[in-house]
Amino acid sequence: MRITNLFSLSVMASSLFIFSSQANAEDTHEMMSMHQEHQHHLQTQQSSDTSQENESEQSIHNQDVHRQHAHDAAHMKEHGGQVYQSTSIENKWMLDDDGKGTLKSKVKTWIGTDENKLFLTAHLEKAESSAEHYDISALYSRNIAEFWDLQAGARYRHDQHRREDKQQVDAQFGVHGLSPYFFETEAYVYFGKDDQVALSLELERDFLITQKWIMQPYVEAEIVINDDSKYAKKTGLSSAEMGLKTRYEINKNVMPFIDIAYAYDKGNQATAWQSATKSDSGLRYGGGITFKF
Repeated sequence: MRITNLFSLSVMASSLFIFSSQANAEDTHEMMSMHQEHQHHLQTQQSSDTSQENESEQSIHNQDVHRQHAHDAAHMKEHGGQVYQSTSIENKWMLDDDGKGTLKSKVKTWIGTDENKLFLTAHLEKAESSAEHYDISALYSRNIAEFWDLQAGARYRHDQHRREDKQQVDAQFGVHGLSPYFFETEAYVYFGKDDQVALSLELERDFLITQKWIMQPYVEAEIVINDDSKYAKKTGLSSAEMGLKTRYEINKNVMPFIDIAYAYDKGNQATAWQSATKSDSGLRYGGGITFKF
């Protein structure tokens, strides 16, 4: 009997142990499942956060690139990217000491950016009862320093006075800019056939009397270094003109003026095609009008 009771207790204890082990196994399995689900949730969240972070970084990068392009475009527009244009036309009638009149016209136009421009200039001169002569220059202009451009191109000349070589083309190089004390400056050197070498210089500056009345002193000079052509000019200071214009600005586009100047011309050399001429000088006075666009 006692053995039977012990056997019964042993069976019950074994059953309880088995049930307890099964319960523990189920709890462990449930805990492992919950842990795996938690890990999966964390991985999913981390992946989502990483994706959002990558998208945010890409968006910031795109914004930076856009801002950089916008800055580059603004920089290009501010520093040489914008195209400008300007044209001026000046016509004047000047009289010498003998009352003989001469028509002088000057056209200057340019187009380009702050760094690169194309200049076209033309001069025409026609004295009374005399044939006209004119020249046209085409120049490429490159900014090399503040207020200064280096220019290179060609000049075409036409002179009706000559029986031969009426048309000539010269290589032209020089600078255009603003000298100290605000003198607008143009200085060029010319190389032509028959060993023609010459220099030209133009200086001018504006002085305001009032907002409408403006005085403009100016100097124009030509120096001949060498000339072996059929119609050679004397070497040295070939011609010069120093004057004072006083203009009234009706507006920024229309400006009539009066002009008084002292002019000098050294004359021509004696060649087989022409006789030598003496130097000539004297006062010139007159008036004209300037148009600007």
